[in-house]
Amino acid sequence: MTIKAIVLDIDGTLLNTGKIISEKTKQALIAAQKKGIKVILASGRPTTGMLELAEQLEMTKYEGFLVSYNGARVTDCLTKEVLFNQAMSVETGQAILKHLKKFDVIPMIDKEDYLYVNDVYNGMLNLPDGAFNIIEYESRGGNFKLCEIDDLAAFATFPINKILIAAQPAYLQEVAPALHAPFDETVTAAFSAPFYFEFTDKGIDKAKALNTVFPEMGIHSENIIAFGDGHNDRSIIEYAGIGVAMGNAVEELKEIADDVTLSCDEDGIAAGLAKYL
Repeated sequence: MTIKAIVLDIDGTLLNTGKIISEKTKQALIAAQKKGIKVILASGRPTTGMLELAEQLEMTKYEGFLVSYNGARVTDCLTKEVLFNQAMSVETGQAILKHLKKFDVIPMIDKEDYLYVNDVYNGMLNLPDGAFNIIEYESRGGNFKLCEIDDLAAFATFPINKILIAAQPAYLQEVAPALHAPFDETVTAAFSAPFYFEFTDKGIDKAKALNTVFPEMGIHSENIIAFGDGHNDRSIIEYAGIGVAMGNAVEELKEIADDVTLSCDEDGIAAGLAKYL
């Protein structure tokens, strides 16, 4: 088996708990690229929230790729060309945003330079590590300016790659079935963290994006080693020839992975690459 690509989730995988790429992991990935192996970042993040990380990893120089919005878009780092894009229809996006008004959740959508929310001052979640401003976190992470819209459903007259919902974890777990039940035939819905629930177009996941774009480049599933930690990484762990769960991954991912490496705070990616490359 020849490894031609390394597919990496970002949060909890590429980034440690301090939200940075450790020097050891960075150098391991640059060394792999020098050997001709492509690096593909695959995240629920918007494309704009991945560019700085791609720059740190020199992915423009080595022509890496970004799989953003949980697989709804694929971008070439060198040319900035969008190689794949599958957004929800305007009608579906508006219907979901209207439905969400029934629940105590924080919906977020983006377009170009802006993240759109109902209330920029209503973003605090009480999490185990303390109070956390989720709107600030998303806007900073995606390099977005913020804009308030009273009625997101009426505003969203454009196709949306992803509708992100944040809420208190216990509440979100409770209402998740009701959130997506009316749209099971038209969208994919999944947790990306205990406090995040996301809608993308039907059939969208990270593996579909990989399988749509990369086989024609000669990069097939058996040529991929993938690293992930969350529920939304299941598709890439199953798809890749070698699917590696981080030591900090959810148990469901560890159970289906080919291997389990060290945690994101212990340079798990570097350890995995040392083992398999």
